[in-house]
Amino acid sequence: MIGRNQSIISEFLLLGLPIQPEHQNLFYALFLAMYLTTVLGNLIIIVLIYLNSHLHTPMYLFLSNLSFSDLCFSSVTMPKLLQNMQSQVPSIPYAGCLTQMYFFLLFGDLESFLLVAMAYDRYVAICFPLHYTTIMSPKLCLSLVVLSWVLTVFHAMLHTLLMARLCFCTENVIPHFFCDMSALLKLSCSDTHVNELVIFITAGLILLIPFVLILLSYGRIVSSILKVPSARGIHKAFSTCGSHLSVVSLFYGTVIGLYLCPSANNSTVKDTVMALMYTVVTPMLNPFIYSLRNRDMKGAIGRIFKRKIILAW
Repeated sequence: MIGRNQSIISEFLLLGLPIQPEHQNLFYALFLAMYLTTVLGNLIIIVLIYLNSHLHTPMYLFLSNLSFSDLCFSSVTMPKLLQNMQSQVPSIPYAGCLTQMYFFLLFGDLESFLLVAMAYDRYVAICFPLHYTTIMSPKLCLSLVVLSWVLTVFHAMLHTLLMARLCFCTENVIPHFFCDMSALLKLSCSDTHVNELVIFITAGLILLIPFVLILLSYGRIVSSILKVPSARGIHKAFSTCGSHLSVVSLFYGTVIGLYLCPSANNSTVKDTVMALMYTVVTPMLNPFIYSLRNRDMKGAIGRIFKRKIILAW
């Protein structure tokens, strides 16, 4: 079946970003800097959590996985985008396109599930502080991470296999900078009703349900804080949750705006810009949000620098 597809279309052309030729080098340098910042920032968070025993807690287990997910999520699309910006023929092989779609779905879904786990962790920490260590046991935390990985692997595989059964006849131009699933469905000359039905069903499980669970968690957190109105308690709670809420807003705001609130004129430029927000900008900003607004992370960075200064002397 896959062989039949490849005998008709062996590669796709990615139109990329709507950038004027005279601005191509400027944007190439900008996106390269953003990608390197994303890789370096998320690697620093992963290494800091691994090296610092003070950060071996449930929250930072989830954060290290989120940083790894962000690093991989950006790496699925950015290297190919940068390569195509310097190429005369911005193509991607058929198998490469399906592979990119698979990993794009995997790491995008994984971020959604990890944000839910982090919201639940904050809910338990603030609403049940005396029972936190009992509830958020190492076994539960590891189970949540493993479950997140398993669900996303199977969900991404499901959509990839469904896409592999479709035929692509003559049109092979994707008006995007990566192999977006919705763009591929529009190019197919096969019946895509099964694919669309599965997307409709799983969208609620992967996107809407996690988003609702996060809102419920923070709703309970706010309700718990207001029951005991203390300026110090409110400041501590919101400073703890502020970084997580910023990440949730960035990620779900752009994804919901792109896929659940499409523009009336179906603007390709708008879709591309929104996709850039959650594939490029959000993974780059996450390390800054967690390091600049998180006292534990700033403390860990400070301890590393102090240790280096002492060793230097």
